[in-house]
Amino acid sequence: MVMSLDFDSQVFTKDVITVADGKESVVKGGRHLFDTVREVFADVNQVGVIGWGSQGPAQAQNLRDTLQGSTPVKIGLRPGSSSVAEAEAAGFTRENGTLGDMMEVVAESDMVLLLISDAAQTQLYGDIFAAMKPGSTLGLSHGFLLGHLDSVGEAFPDNINVIAVCPKGMGPSVRRLYVQGEEVNGAGINSSFAVHQDVDGKATDYALAWAIGVGSPYCFQTTLESEYKSDIFGERGILLGGAHGVVEALYYRYRAEGMSQDDAFVQTAESVTGPISKIISHEGILAVYESLEGDDRAAFEKAYVASYMPAKEILQEIYDDVACGNEIRSVVAASNRYDEFPMGKIDGTEMWVVGEEVRKQRVEDEIPLNPVTAGVYCATMMAQIDVLLRAGHPYSEIVNESVIECVDSLNPYMHFNGISYMIDNCSNTARLGARKWAARFDYILKQQAFTAMDSNEPLDFKLMDDFRGHPIHHVLSVVSEMRPSVDISLG
Repeated sequence: MVMSLDFDSQVFTKDVITVADGKESVVKGGRHLFDTVREVFADVNQVGVIGWGSQGPAQAQNLRDTLQGSTPVKIGLRPGSSSVAEAEAAGFTRENGTLGDMMEVVAESDMVLLLISDAAQTQLYGDIFAAMKPGSTLGLSHGFLLGHLDSVGEAFPDNINVIAVCPKGMGPSVRRLYVQGEEVNGAGINSSFAVHQDVDGKATDYALAWAIGVGSPYCFQTTLESEYKSDIFGERGILLGGAHGVVEALYYRYRAEGMSQDDAFVQTAESVTGPISKIISHEGILAVYESLEGDDRAAFEKAYVASYMPAKEILQEIYDDVACGNEIRSVVAASNRYDEFPMGKIDGTEMWVVGEEVRKQRVEDEIPLNPVTAGVYCATMMAQIDVLLRAGHPYSEIVNESVIECVDSLNPYMHFNGISYMIDNCSNTARLGARKWAARFDYILKQQAFTAMDSNEPLDFKLMDDFRGHPIHHVLSVVSEMRPSVDISLG
């Protein structure tokens, strides 16, 4: 059963879209609404942006540019934070009153955007809740803290608004597309939004104004619980961990078949981040399959049906671990081990070293669409979609978390500068999850999918009927019309 959602706004106009067998309400953003954003924030004395990680720099700068001083934006950092220099370089300084100590900024702000790492939130939430003014608004860009509170039997204070705006891309993408939006209205990263607690009747409009203010062309409603489950799950799946595991497994398969290092990289990572992502972005997942003919289409089908269930097995395990709190506890535990076991490099293997030279010689229009790579990649993406559908997530959230964020926000970073550049521009929660689960995808594809492809045992080609007739293709065609008005530019 897919979740049914609706909301009321006193300020912003909502549109209703038809997705598969249901309807969802969305709000369209754009720079023509920035005056309205400033009006909504007129009774907010200050927006305090707490933290300077992946989302903090982007959202603070975007809101500062949107609000144009009508509501001050102030950064709050822990004393001695190593991020002070970066915040100062972006124009947030103690001298101009836009940089201060974390708890002081929390205490003085009417809206507190808590963008420190998830692990830090689990350590500091008690002090942050105690410092917040009654009637103020707590803003989150991830539902991780709710998952942690649920797991320890606690809750948010009942005298504050609790809202979320969750951009469907890493922080650098949020800033990059906002800047591009200065030239093309509508450029930006779409966001989901949630109202978890509304104490003054203004929470929905605060959330929508925040989303539009950071540049979201479209705002999709979700719940905080649904968001953290789909987001933490998706990062470990096709967005990051799954993508890494898929291309590494395929690279070494092609090398074992006698392909050169350069060709193996081109036929895996380059094929995924080049033509496969571009077709999915502009035409949908089914279009990848339909662009193939003859032996190439047969190769796609064989790779797809061999890979779908092995990928789905890992994805279901990930979702179950997120839903029951195991994955949240794993992130907290890993963060506590940082001093002894910091996160290691993930781009030092043969594949990614070779990729550095391949990218230098790249001719964009000559990157091939490898049918086997496409079959494995699309099978993993579709398996992720089906796990989320089974769990009842909204259709728009599913395509944003499993498709659009992939091809429009994240894969361009891998295309530009490799796997680490993509994964390590994301949050620590995402980075940890990608490292933990990529190897599981690599392993199960080698042990089950590839052996099935190479054996004479019959494959379940009914899975292709399911793929061709899947309702997500229609949903994606609707939601893809709401993609950013320009492709992200990283050059």
